[in-house]
Amino acid sequence: MNPSIFTRGAVDLSALRRPAPTTAAPAGPAATSAVGGAEATGGAIIDVTEAMFQSEIAERSMTTPVVACFWAAGHEESSRLLQSLGSLAAEGAGAWVLARLDLEVNQRLAQAFAGQMFRGQDLPWVMAFVGGQPVDAFAGAVPEPQLRQWLAAILKAGGIEVALPEDPRLDAADEALMVGDLDAAETAFRKILADTPGDAAAEAGLAQVALTRRAAGTDPAAALSAAQTAPDDVAAQLLAADVETLGGFADRAYLRLVDLVRRTSGDEREQVRQHLVSLFAVAAPDDPAVGQARRALASALF
Repeated sequence: MNPSIFTRGAVDLSALRRPAPTTAAPAGPAATSAVGGAEATGGAIIDVTEAMFQSEIAERSMTTPVVACFWAAGHEESSRLLQSLGSLAAEGAGAWVLARLDLEVNQRLAQAFAGQMFRGQDLPWVMAFVGGQPVDAFAGAVPEPQLRQWLAAILKAGGIEVALPEDPRLDAADEALMVGDLDAAETAFRKILADTPGDAAAEAGLAQVALTRRAAGTDPAAALSAAQTAPDDVAAQLLAADVETLGGFADRAYLRLVDLVRRTSGDEREQVRQHLVSLFAVAAPDDPAVGQARRALASALF
């Protein structure tokens, strides 16, 4: 999976909220044949045109998470991912909606998203919407286990709990982390990722290792005091956010960095955004504050 779109830059969807041309055609047979008709899935899979984008994606996501897949007929990776998403959507029985967009039919949408979000990225493009806002996106093919983990995080952002199978390989890594053996923990988590690329729990473990190393030897009170004294000192704010996260106040850390995203620009803004996403990785998808913070970050980026 390519890195999350929202770790790299803001997305301007204003062009997509303008009235669509009246000539927009419905999705063709190729879209229906990719994963089967929507009527067979109780509405969990829908074909969307530009004219339907606002009502079927942005507005629908106010009540049900929507995963939009931008694909092209005849593109092998698009068809393969669409098959996987279709199976998972049917399995979800309405917990979330898969919206399929054929980019050859919806050319204005293709131009908007290619130019604003997926520059140089291979098809397919996948973007998740929760509460009327985009919350995460990726480009390219994704194995089903990793796709399930990504969907679990998206559903968590929408307030929906999803049980994932436990992985016994995590026991040694978690134990090493708990006793402070960071080198052993990192080795164990990386071994899991080598065996299962994209494993969300292992990625969270590595993020925890990195967080613990960054804050090692820090006086928490001094770090928070320094951040309060210098609100625009990026390094001080990042360290304070680390201290808050380790101290069990991740929601404060998220708010601190979202506010800093709003006040910064250029390389500094990118640095803050990436740091915030790394803190999300420590907790996601289990911390309920992450979903709220992701939406706040998306709002700050727009």
